Amino acid sequence: MPELPEVETMRRGVEPIVGAKIIAFERLPCPRKPIALTPGVPAFRRRVEGARIERTARAGKRVVLWLDRGDAIIFEPRMTGLLLLDEPLDPLYARVRFQFRGGGAKELVYWDRRGLGNVRLLSEREFEQTFGLDALGPDALVMTAELYRERLGRSQRAVKVALLDQRAVAGIGNLYASEILHLAGIHPERSCRELKPAQWQAIAAAALEVLELAIRYEGSTLSDGTYRNALNKSGGYQNQHRVYAKAGETCPRCQKGAIERIVQTQRSTFFCRRCQK
Repeated sequence: MPELPEVETMRRGVEPIVGAKIIAFERLPCPRKPIALTPGVPAFRRRVEGARIERTARAGKRVVLWLDRGDAIIFEPRMTGLLLLDEPLDPLYARVRFQFRGGGAKELVYWDRRGLGNVRLLSEREFEQTFGLDALGPDALVMTAELYRERLGRSQRAVKVALLDQRAVAGIGNLYASEILHLAGIHPERSCRELKPAQWQAIAAAALEVLELAIRYEGSTLSDGTYRNALNKSGGYQNQHRVYAKAGETCPRCQKGAIERIVQTQRSTFFCRRCQK
């Protein structure tokens, strides 16, 4: 967390800064674990101040700001990172600030309670080396059944585990993998090699349905309340979850089975044994 829907919501939320000129960059004092910032503050400031935000993009679970000088600022929020145009939830965890002239916002703050995220400034060549198709799989919003079969179909891994492989498909994380497989009616422990073409088709269709709806609801704000959009508002997709964090509840699909929780690669998976056989 955040996953593709939350990061896409962040990207759309910061669109008002497109066209703005960066007039100041600063690393804010924070008594908690420092985030990784590459390069260091002097070089970062020298390369971004005076540049304009040309466009926004997303690389899997990362927000990208492309500058008119050809560089890219990459925000990787990991567990608790946020991009905010409004006042932070708690200023204590504000990590870096960009100030602008022009555009539709005066500043952008990267906020990170746990400090696991990072902010990087890369040249176009460095960006391609780091986030090109050799390093990061196709985005989940453009994946087809054929691509899923091509990239995962020969794997012996459980399908839930394989969907989290960012080199195979970019953007799906733990929460949405459970939701996708429930909608597709596929058991999370099934080996990818056992899946038939029709099941890959079901996964592809379910992934698009779940992710696009989650984006429409601006992502999921879980019980810890950490995730917020760029205007410091909660997401709404948590109210649409079918199985995630619902162990013991009745399955909304079959109305007979109970949602179960298992652990796969040290992560919780939620599913219905009755309709995900």
